[in-house]
Amino acid sequence: MRASNILSEQIPPLLHSDSGEKALFWMDEFQVNHLPVLKNGNFVGLVSESELLDQTTLEESLDQLFQHLPRPFVYADAHLFDLLQHFALFKLTVLAVLDRQENFLGVISAQELLQLLAETSGLNEAGSVLVLEMNAIDYTLAQISQIVESNQAKILNVFVSNIADSTKIQVNLRINQHNLSAIIRTFERYDYQVLASYQNSQQTDELQDRYQELMHYLSM
Repeated sequence: MRASNILSEQIPPLLHSDSGEKALFWMDEFQVNHLPVLKNGNFVGLVSESELLDQTTLEESLDQLFQHLPRPFVYADAHLFDLLQHFALFKLTVLAVLDRQENFLGVISAQELLQLLAETSGLNEAGSVLVLEMNAIDYTLAQISQIVESNQAKILNVFVSNIADSTKIQVNLRINQHNLSAIIRTFERYDYQVLASYQNSQQTDELQDRYQELMHYLSM
């Protein structure tokens, strides 16, 4: 999935001649803390709510209020992982997207991106969660997948996190089976440390409920 495929259809850019008041009004209207600014059709940068609130007056144009704006952006062919990295690194609510000639194409909303991730990450699929711990050097997704698939199951989603002050990692697997007993026994036979599993129907129902709550929140 590339940046050009998930541009927001809702959030417009500001013009350099727009006032700070208009910028704040639009941020409130579109429920974001950042908006792109264009000058002569070119992407100047992102203006943030916090920068606007630091100004003594908001009646002047953005051109007058700011001599320089931060300019985080991605190219249209950027992968989903690049988008996530930019959102996290710069703590953004929107991210500008340019083509390779640096023409402004639009923005990606963090809220819409989160909704897309929730819809495509297997959260709405029936299944269970298994958490493994291992040395980072021993991690091989191929073997983990082989163990799961040898029990007639499929991995819906994988999330890997580092353990602080350690060479170990946690691997969270979402698997399309409610009963993980056979899969757990197989992992233990291969000397994997199983930290936890969430597999009963009540927990599955709770996960489904939380997914629906997340979708409802994101659609507000």
